[in-house]
Amino acid sequence: MQAASPDRVMGSSVAGRERNPAPPMPKLLVTLFAAACALSVANVYYAQPLLDALARDFGLSLAAIGIVITATQIGCALALLLVVPLGDLLDRRRLTLVQLMLLCTALLAVAVAPSAFLLLIGMLAVGLLGTAMTQGLIAYAANSAAPTERGRVVGAAQGGVVIGLLLARSLAGWIADLAGWRAVYLVSAAISLLMLLALRRWLPQSSAPVVRLPYAALLGSMFTLLASERVLQIRGVLAMLMFAAFSAFWSALVLPLSAPPYSFSHTAIGAFGLVGVIGALAAARAGEWADRGHGQSTTGAALLLLLASWLAIGFMGHSLWLLILGVILLDLGGQALHVTNQSMIFASQPAAHSRLVGCYMLFYAVGSGVGAILSTTVYAAAGWNGVCILGASISLLALLFWKLTLRHMPKTACHPAAPLYSSDGAGA
Repeated sequence: MQAASPDRVMGSSVAGRERNPAPPMPKLLVTLFAAACALSVANVYYAQPLLDALARDFGLSLAAIGIVITATQIGCALALLLVVPLGDLLDRRRLTLVQLMLLCTALLAVAVAPSAFLLLIGMLAVGLLGTAMTQGLIAYAANSAAPTERGRVVGAAQGGVVIGLLLARSLAGWIADLAGWRAVYLVSAAISLLMLLALRRWLPQSSAPVVRLPYAALLGSMFTLLASERVLQIRGVLAMLMFAAFSAFWSALVLPLSAPPYSFSHTAIGAFGLVGVIGALAAARAGEWADRGHGQSTTGAALLLLLASWLAIGFMGHSLWLLILGVILLDLGGQALHVTNQSMIFASQPAAHSRLVGCYMLFYAVGSGVGAILSTTVYAAAGWNGVCILGASISLLALLFWKLTLRHMPKTACHPAAPLYSSDGAGA
């Protein structure tokens, strides 16, 4: 017989505290988590519409300026592997506040960077801290919520992530047009400081960490989770396929829309991303359905929407309204699946929420990267129709994988985590 892991044993003791269920998380606190997630993730994407201005300021060629995005993404990867897991080892509240203070410092460093080298160092720090904050807050929200509402709370936090991601590019362009690119990071630093005060006032206290591992062992346990947690494996593969389809669409969309007969500007093309807010907000309810035990039904519906979206997207040449419909369906299906995935994964091991979200987002990174490479390659060979066939094929593969793995998923959550907030929402 296989011995129970320390996390599982600790999780059982945590579950024992569920005999006296807490009241629902206050709406103000849910909103605070969502707003903090939106602010954190936006910092990772501000640079994308500013690359031409950065190239001019630092004397870099347009071909070389992409290294700014590379530095940010390296920071993101380091955060997932080295920083996000700390939420299972340290006091989450203190860790979050320290990370936000450091993020304010990194934003100021980018705003006043005198050289390209220092700019890249600042961007790496912004990517690291912005990602660590975002994913850490999602794990924090899941850990603070009662088991019966965890999906709803995670859905709200994830909705904040999507909104922050989609609005970051538009906000950065608008501020840069008014006051230059450095003002973007100065304004973000000021907003981050205000958010720091709000989080310090209302963020709930976290319980004493139940994990007692050296840091190196903590990081090593992530590989153990990847190798042993069936829920993480199955839902992670679904996420990888979904994000591959998602990335295939957004990576290739600029190519047909910027060419005749459309010849749209980058601002107009970016506006299609704002349409996705509709689907993202609607998808937040997927967490509530998962809370009620309908996670698998929600998954099936989300994957069917994902597949159907490509039919509408494929007729873009006949009507841009069909493209808009396809974007809404794509975001609705993708985000509903994303929220449901996280709700199920967080239920598997309450003592490992931060490591679980770090592992899960590694699947996201792989899917996004592969989808982007495949889509541009396929577009060069077979045009937009080829991209649509690629996206539909990936979506169909995800649907078939889900159907084949249904019997391997546990019927119930393993050990729901105890809520950490008090009845007034100000922390235990």
